[in-house]
Amino acid sequence: MHEIGLHGSLAVMKAPNFYASGGIDRAAHLRADEDWIRQQIEDRAARIVPIWRTQNLVQPGEQPAGITVEASRGLLMGAGSVVFLGLIEEIAHFAADFSAHEDPPLTEHGQFRDMRGIGQLLSHQEGALLVYARATIQWHARHQFCGVCGSPSVSRDAGHMRKCTNPDCGAEHFPRLDPAVIMLIHDGGDRLILGRQRNWPPGQHSVLAGFVEQGESLEDAVAREIFEEVGVEITDIHYHSSQPWPFPSSIMLGFNARATQTDLKVDLNELEGAAWFSRDDLLASPENNAFRLPRKDSISRRLIEDWLGC
Repeated sequence: MHEIGLHGSLAVMKAPNFYASGGIDRAAHLRADEDWIRQQIEDRAARIVPIWRTQNLVQPGEQPAGITVEASRGLLMGAGSVVFLGLIEEIAHFAADFSAHEDPPLTEHGQFRDMRGIGQLLSHQEGALLVYARATIQWHARHQFCGVCGSPSVSRDAGHMRKCTNPDCGAEHFPRLDPAVIMLIHDGGDRLILGRQRNWPPGQHSVLAGFVEQGESLEDAVAREIFEEVGVEITDIHYHSSQPWPFPSSIMLGFNARATQTDLKVDLNELEGAAWFSRDDLLASPENNAFRLPRKDSISRRLIEDWLGC
C-alpha cells in the first residue's frame, strides 16, 4: 500500500500521502450481498462513522468517536444514508448521515467537527477513514435525483451506487472524482514557485494546482495550468504521488516540473500573487501570518518537503 513514482525504468516506493492507504479492506465483492450487509449491521461489534452536515464526530482531544451499531441503533434507523465502508480487522464499518437532525446527535459521545480543521491532528488511519466516510455521505446528499431524467434515485450496493427509480430510465450512478493536478515548479536549482489565493488563511502559500479538463492528459493539464496562472513554460514533467482530497470530491495528482524561464506573469484573477522562493526562504519559514507553508496533511506540503529533502 504505497504510492509508486516512476523515474525512467526505476520504481521508487514512496510513503502514502495523508488520507491515502488507510488500512481498510473495502470488500467490494460483498457490497451487493444484501443478506451479508444486513448481518453486519446487526452485529454489535460493527462500527458507525457518524456524519452531521459534512462534519465528523470526534472525542475530546480530536480523536474519532468510536460508535458501535448498538450505541446508535435508534438513530441509525432514521439515518439519511448508510454506507458500508469496509472492514478493519474483520469488523464492518459504516458511514451514517444524521444531517436531517436540527441539532447534532450523539453529543454524549463527542462533538462534530470539520475535517478541514482537525485532519492533520489525527493518525493516518483515522484521517483516511473519516474523510472516506465524509465523501461517501456527501456524494449521496448531492445525488438524490437521476442526472438523466430527474427522477428520484435510491441507494444500492451498500451505498456505492444509486439507481434511478423511473422504470423507463433505470440509470445507475456511481461516485465520481474530480481530478486535479498539483505541481511543484522549480528552476533546476534551489528555487520554486509558490502562489497565494485571496481566500486562504493569512500568510499561507502553496504550489500551484488546477482541475483537469475534458480531453486533456494530466501532463497537458500541468503545463496549461502553470502557463495560465504564472505565464511560465515548463519541461521535465514527472509524476510524484496522489492524494484523496474529498473536500468535496477531488483526487490530487502531484507532479514536479522544471521551468524554462523565470519571469512570472501572474494572473491576478486566479491568484493574489506568486513568486520564486529559495530553499533557504522555505527552511526559515516563520509559519505565521506573514508567511506559512501549506497544512501538514496536504500533498502540497509533501511536495515541498520532499523537494527540500526534509
